[in-house]
Amino acid sequence: MRIGVLALQGAFAEHIKKLDELDVESFEIRQLGDIKKPFDGLILPGGESTVMGKLLRDLELLEPLKALICDGMPVFGTCAGLLLLAKDFSGEGTPVFSSMDIKARRNAYGRQLGSFCANADFLGVGNIQMTFIRAPYIESAGADVTVLSETGGHIVAATQGKQLVTAFHPELNEGHGIHKYFLEELR
Repeated sequence: MRIGVLALQGAFAEHIKKLDELDVESFEIRQLGDIKKPFDGLILPGGESTVMGKLLRDLELLEPLKALICDGMPVFGTCAGLLLLAKDFSGEGTPVFSSMDIKARRNAYGRQLGSFCANADFLGVGNIQMTFIRAPYIESAGADVTVLSETGGHIVAATQGKQLVTAFHPELNEGHGIHKYFLEELR
């Protein structure tokens, strides 16, 4: 199993570390040539979704990655990655991959000072710690979307087909439950 991690900006190194700890091969996606080799899944890390969207377009990665996602490649988007996959969101900006039937609210918990940790149940994993940093949340989800976790009355994790999104950063917490959950989708 080989996982590509979008490494244009954001928390990509932390995802790679989690995969290393699980003995899963991974590599950084920085340019078009990086996706020419076969891989089994994709992680879109947290960071600045607007910057990532611009870089995806500028580096001509957007359309090839979108095609892979639309063809059923498993993809895991955390925080900004959730925004990249969302079909719609509140606030300014343009949808990027638009592959998941969710409407997200950008920076839903406020600025950096509004960052926090919470514990909540995650369907199929159990009670986990969640780190929210300038995080979005999901305002609404389509009929084919399964809600996996909520906190404070807001949807913070969901799945649709082979797509998994979290509004929080599981790569920054102890444990590997969410990464294992994603990897199970590949089997």
